[in-house]
Amino acid sequence: MADTPQPERRTRGRPRAFHDASAQNVIQSLDRAMMILEEVSRHEGIGLSDLANRLDQSPATAYRVLVTLEKRGIVELDPASQNWMVGAQAFLIGSRFLRRTSLVERARPFMRRLMEDTGETANLGVARGDQVLFLSQVETHASIRAFFPPGTMSPLHASGIGKALLAARQDGYVPAEGLEQFTAQTITTSPALLDDLAATRDRGWAFDDEERTVGMRCIAAPVFDATGEAVAGLSVSGPVSRVTPQTVADLGTAVAEAASRLSAALGHSPAE
Repeated sequence: MADTPQPERRTRGRPRAFHDASAQNVIQSLDRAMMILEEVSRHEGIGLSDLANRLDQSPATAYRVLVTLEKRGIVELDPASQNWMVGAQAFLIGSRFLRRTSLVERARPFMRRLMEDTGETANLGVARGDQVLFLSQVETHASIRAFFPPGTMSPLHASGIGKALLAARQDGYVPAEGLEQFTAQTITTSPALLDDLAATRDRGWAFDDEERTVGMRCIAAPVFDATGEAVAGLSVSGPVSRVTPQTVADLGTAVAEAASRLSAALGHSPAE
């Protein structure tokens, strides 16, 4: 007796055409709402007219979206300034991203020790597309310090962690030409970036020399998991008055050693 054909099994939570990202599967109103939320998140506070102009949306449409998000606590309105800003619920939703991995929890002791050893703020970040997403930070006790709160994004080419992760990639990927310039020190061409990444691999750590923010420097090294993949970057950052040409090499050694210890805690074996 011939076997009866079995119906194709579907992964729960996905429709048959779950690979189809065409316009018919995009909810336009929801897409617009997410675009508005993303723009609000880029500012400490933004007015309705300014927001609508930046996104080429009508103020009435933007207002309806904002009121809907406000009802859920995802955005808030400051009655005094009439500016909109990210609400507490947005933070609560976003922070649940960290539950997907023990990376942040495992990294905290190494970050604290790195901050104590160097006297500078320690940071942990991962690559998301052409950006670095900062996951955690241990601040220095010094009065002048770098500040990258969890959720901050920075371009790979203008970030110590970003360049450390690019240098560790095995596929030779670098961002395309036309790299955005933030300061006079920013690397803006692929050949220059490739030279910088080669130097990073040679010495074992990356150096952001006021390339994203004038007056601030950052030294970073990649963190590897048990498979040998660079899953994160560890860094220290501080003002040029303390992170000087005379101290950069020592800081680079400290960061590379901390990243190596964290990698080992994640199961990485350099011999492999």
